[in-house]
Amino acid sequence: QVQLVESGGDLVQPGGSLRLSCAASGFTLEYYVIGWIRQAPGKEREGVACISSSDRSIYYADSVKGRFTISRDSAKNTVYLQMDSLKPEDTAVYYCAAEYITTVQSLCLMIPPPDHWGQGTQVTVSS
Repeated sequence: QVQLVESGGDLVQPGGSLRLSCAASGFTLEYYVIGWIRQAPGKEREGVACISSSDRSIYYADSVKGRFTISRDSAKNTVYLQMDSLKPEDTAVYYCAAEYITTVQSLCLMIPPPDHWGQGTQVTVSS
């Protein structure tokens, strides 16, 4: 059974850092395009960072460029999102998503919507 499980969400002060993890089971993440997509209350989902299966192509939303870093550990079948210089507007539920044949832009723009989703992890940035 294909499963994605996110962890690492927490309450953090503005300017702080968090690292989110997305552990996969039932399939090998190494062959998939993986991304982090967030949804804030009352807002549409936004793809913030996506990485290709070869790790050669990475997409970041303008809102997180220079602050967030996506990476993959194939040995652990896990993808990470390092989030630095967090802002209150980063507050959202963060979902991990995966798709076998797509591009990083398509995954992050959710065109079409990814086949595989995690349950989400809450990130709250507040003083």
